[in-house]
Amino acid sequence: MSGGADQVGLVLVSHVASIADGLRALVAQMAPDVSVAPAGGTDDAGIGTSFDLVLAAVEEADTGAGVVVLYDLGSGLLTTETALEMLDDDLRSRVRIADAPLVEGAIAAGVEAQGGGDLAAVLGAAEAAGGVAAAGGSDAAEAAAGTGGAADGTLRATATLVNKVGLHARPAGALVRALADVDADLTVGRPGDPGVNARSVLSVIGLGLGNGEQVEYTASGPDAEQALDTAVELTRQRFGDPE
Repeated sequence: MSGGADQVGLVLVSHVASIADGLRALVAQMAPDVSVAPAGGTDDAGIGTSFDLVLAAVEEADTGAGVVVLYDLGSGLLTTETALEMLDDDLRSRVRIADAPLVEGAIAAGVEAQGGGDLAAVLGAAEAAGGVAAAGGSDAAEAAAGTGGAADGTLRATATLVNKVGLHARPAGALVRALADVDADLTVGRPGDPGVNARSVLSVIGLGLGNGEQVEYTASGPDAEQALDTAVELTRQRFGDPE
């Protein structure tokens, strides 16, 4: 998968090839322009990790903006560290290994990279995903989820989820990307609930909002109205999903 020259690439190291390949397909749903290279299994298609596959994946994923590597088990880290020792100094200087859960970290890193985040930001997104996963995917953004209305500077709007899969992986990624340049705090949740940070794809997925459910958006900040309009319109448009 090719990516833009201004976007950080990802390498997914797993002991099983199908896990790495499947995760790449999942990340692509939310970060279609990011270069993601799988390095799963051994050279003979067995279970394990491969120095050569990791090395090739890093070279494939690099577009000049850097590469973040994620792995599933400890021996994958050892394989990755060994492979990186063989890179030239220039490429090695822009590769980072994330201390993060493979699936959650890859999703969070992919969304950050899709939005143009630099190497430090993409690495940070991956590693922060570990905390979200441990908390069950519900990092409520309390500052933007007050119980008042205009008096406390917050705005609210509700919409019905009409896309078939609800607010899950790909739609959640679309929502995060749509807010990339909007200067506002936005939460999303069921009406009456505190809601979660709409910029955290893992938190949004963790809500489990399905087709036909009501979703409430709460916004504050300079572009609060724009944030609400963007979220509601995206919801009405099924997050880009077909009929």
